[in-house]
Amino acid sequence: MASDHGADRVDGPGFGAMLGGHRRQARLTQDELAQRAGVGVRTVRDLERGRASRPQRTTVELLANALALTGADRHAFLLAARGQSADPIPAQRYVRLPPSAELIGRDADAAELADLLTGPVRHPRVVTLVGLAGVGKTALALSVCHRVVDAHSGGVAGLVVTDGFATGDILSTVAAVFGVGRFEDLSARFAGTSGVLLIDAVERSPEAVAEALSKLLERVPTLRFITTGRHPIGLPAERVWSLAPLVAPPESARTLAEVSDFPAVALFLDRLARVRREPVTPDEVEPLATLVRRLGGLPMAIELAAAHGRVLTVAEILHRYGDRLLDLTGRPGDDAVSLRDAVAASYHLLATEEQYALRRLGLFRHRWSVSLAEQMIEPGRAGDTDVVHLLDRLLELGLLSVRGSGVFRFRLLDVVRDYAAEQAAAEGELPGGRQRHAEVIADLAEGIAPQLVGPHLAEAANRLDDVAGDVGAALAFAASEDPRTALRLAAALPRWWRFRGRDVTGRQWLRRLLDDPRTASADPVVRAWAKIGLAQLAARPSPDGDEIVSAAEALADFERLGVIEGQLAAHTQLAALWMAKDGFDQARRHGVAALELARETGRVRDMAVAENNLTWHEIRIGDLAAARERLAAVDRLAARCGEHRLQALARANLAEVARLDREFGEAEMLGRQAVAELEVLGDPMHRRRVIGRIGLALAEWGRVDEAEAMLAELSPASDGPSPSDGPLSSDGPGGGFLDGPAAMVEAAIAMATGDQKRAAECYARAADAYAGDVDPRDVVEALVGLAATTPDPDQREAALSRLDEICTAGGIVLLPHERARLE
Repeated sequence: MASDHGADRVDGPGFGAMLGGHRRQARLTQDELAQRAGVGVRTVRDLERGRASRPQRTTVELLANALALTGADRHAFLLAARGQSADPIPAQRYVRLPPSAELIGRDADAAELADLLTGPVRHPRVVTLVGLAGVGKTALALSVCHRVVDAHSGGVAGLVVTDGFATGDILSTVAAVFGVGRFEDLSARFAGTSGVLLIDAVERSPEAVAEALSKLLERVPTLRFITTGRHPIGLPAERVWSLAPLVAPPESARTLAEVSDFPAVALFLDRLARVRREPVTPDEVEPLATLVRRLGGLPMAIELAAAHGRVLTVAEILHRYGDRLLDLTGRPGDDAVSLRDAVAASYHLLATEEQYALRRLGLFRHRWSVSLAEQMIEPGRAGDTDVVHLLDRLLELGLLSVRGSGVFRFRLLDVVRDYAAEQAAAEGELPGGRQRHAEVIADLAEGIAPQLVGPHLAEAANRLDDVAGDVGAALAFAASEDPRTALRLAAALPRWWRFRGRDVTGRQWLRRLLDDPRTASADPVVRAWAKIGLAQLAARPSPDGDEIVSAAEALADFERLGVIEGQLAAHTQLAALWMAKDGFDQARRHGVAALELARETGRVRDMAVAENNLTWHEIRIGDLAAARERLAAVDRLAARCGEHRLQALARANLAEVARLDREFGEAEMLGRQAVAELEVLGDPMHRRRVIGRIGLALAEWGRVDEAEAMLAELSPASDGPSPSDGPLSSDGPGGGFLDGPAAMVEAAIAMATGDQKRAAECYARAADAYAGDVDPRDVVEALVGLAATTPDPDQREAALSRLDEICTAGGIVLLPHERARLE
């Protein structure tokens, strides 16, 4: 629509102001109105300027018809042309608004906004809805206005700001929509009454809107305002209401019943039902949830996507537009703009430095923190922009979402991130931005890595979980373009990879980066930690012992560089690796070295871990008294450094030593204490193993009913293995960790009830289950039981032969009660 170039914007007398207001509300230029009415354009201009004070009645009628005025509006228009005032407007239900469409997912917003517009006068008189184009500001404002009609006897009306509106245009239009001739008449119009005015799209002429609202607030104290725009107006009396997108379902929601409760899905289903008759099928539910998450809950995007359901299935919409959401648009001829245009409109409201910052932030894959934003933007690259003010500005414009109150709580909407990436590519910034992103994520991972041990392990792992997508993106980019940074990042992640069961992924990254010749000159400390990580992620050492070689090289590097933490980690890892290869003397040597180094440097936690690891070796040689002493030391040291999990594991191990020492009452008491502590600490795998040991103690004690109760608790565990600090805690349990304990308890119950045949079957099953476990002591106990109970001489001979091999290879000494059973 063309504008009125050169038109005089000052308020004329009553009829001129009313004519101009009605014309602008109809979105007509003076030329268009003159042509529609069949009068000269000069006539229209002179009337609006007040130069023709008494227009002919025929001219007024033609203008009224052209403006489609009816009822009270037409009556007031004709009287104003004769210089007369209209009769008072009926106070009840005066509404000059378009109909309101049904809102989905905005009930809470609508109710609170309605309260603001009907509550005491102390509430802000101007409420501005701000947000990204297409987030639903106008729809919500219209719905709220219709809700509050009965609360305002003076009526509710609205106007749409167009480009080029001046202050006088707005004031005269307000007068017209409330049925008076001039802005000055509004005071009398609202004497003893109240009203609400909706002003839509204030960003088209923000200065004029601000000035007009200031005058209206002063002259009409009972009039309240709800405005919409991409940014606030900036008035002291203004309450800014940032409108967020609709809530989309989490990835855990899978069924139609689960996802349809979320407003973003409800809106999609509503719009989809308008273009196709068939309901959503079960196989469309997952792509539907993925699509609305990808659309960021933006109503405009959801409606545009659903409109394609006339031709495409939901899965096809996701496949076609999931990676190019910005291309979504309405059909040719529709008023709807594309998502790219909607985002671009808000992007161009930002200053140059703010646009640069947004392009940098668009490289984050998921949620991020204030600190990460500061590092990503880099001081000086965005002028003097304060990141807090920047984030506030992005929130104000609806480009940014915030969830919760945690550290990583900020996220750009997907469509905004996609647009920022387009702009960064156009500016030639993507390579440098991705490089910076990899460096920032590597710094973050290195800062978190020291906390991936001890009592803060789970919390630290959760922090890395929050940025898992960024970790993957940073590794993928840096492995090709900056392998030194990639190695820095990968070397900080092994404990996280192990904790989350991603051992294979971690090993692949570390092996690739260590073998890359470009990392040969990397920081030797980083390379040493990467070698340790490679060893840590070995389920069992390979036949050629690559992991042991890698850990040994790392130990030599750490000793040369004087890195105590690295030496301790290397000794501990080598002890575990040699255990897995049945190199028990080498394992004990590294365990002793770790303990001596921890004592020399006063590292309490490392002393506790080393003592715990050496306990197994005391049991191996049959010295249960020495094992008790070490576990008592573990308990004391763990208490000093606040290691509650290590304390619980020490108590569990002490219960096992008591059982082996035939102190069944002590074993039960300590075992139940450990089970309770592991329950609180969230370690289901080790808790299950302790339950098995309690069951064994009870059965061997003759308390069969209680042993059977323990056996009932040994149902297959659903949680994955949990990392631990020593062989007794099994840092990588095999199948025996799950099946062996139950079979051993069954065997002990069968022995207690005199069923020797069943006992032999259960011992055989336990021996097979434990065969892949790290701890050969478990296999020894099962084989002793099998040899002592089987009636088959061949099976007994085979069990004894296998038992002899294991004891010889591991230097394992049978305990007195075990020798007695065999004799």
